Amino acid sequence: MKKSRDRVALVTGGTRGIGFAIARRLASDGFAVAISGRTEASVQTALEKLRKEKPDAAGFVADARREEDQESLIASVEQTFGRLDVLVNNAGIGEFGPVDRLEPERFRAVVETNLLGPYYAIRAAAPLMKRSGGGFVVNIASLASINAFAGGAAYNASKFGLLGLSDAAMLDLRHDGIRVAAVLPGSVATEFGDSHAGRESSWMLSPEDVAEAVADLVRFPDRALPSRIELRPTRPPKK
Repeated sequence: MKKSRDRVALVTGGTRGIGFAIARRLASDGFAVAISGRTEASVQTALEKLRKEKPDAAGFVADARREEDQESLIASVEQTFGRLDVLVNNAGIGEFGPVDRLEPERFRAVVETNLLGPYYAIRAAAPLMKRSGGGFVVNIASLASINAFAGGAAYNASKFGLLGLSDAAMLDLRHDGIRVAAVLPGSVATEFGDSHAGRESSWMLSPEDVAEAVADLVRFPDRALPSRIELRPTRPPKK
């Protein structure tokens, strides 16, 4: 197993919330870290914070929905660091509402971001990981990947699909030394989709909890392939 200080990690959607927590956690383990976000302002703001702990951190603007952006992102990581060992597909959005009233463009945006984005990134990163001697892909899915809920047509479809993509990619790439896993968090106290606005959140998972799960995954010995972690709050409100 390679030493952490010799490894490079990329976290998509790494400018805030779960993604930023993952980037900080991997940086604290000695990884050279790159993050991506959709705007220059969000990337620079996050980098200012990250570079206080990891001066060589890098950031790039990329839209997960655009194949060319994901290809350019991976190429930029290779140009900057020369290799890629860990890819964390974290970029995601949520649009919610009854399926018969959810506009096609909103449905499409969720699926393109949450499902096509990771596919584009994995496809672009796999050759670089092979040249680097192997790697680990971690897809940040959700318990919504296995539990449908009313109003979640777009989000459920994207996350059910992401879990299927993760499992298939794991089988496709394992013999190339590339391990693929999915982390399925339950409720996390972030600003995601404003879904927790006005709600008491002390019982929820923190972004750092998800980051710890990712750090644990990539520390596993090369011979071990933990392909799925379901992560729940210990004491959610009783129904």
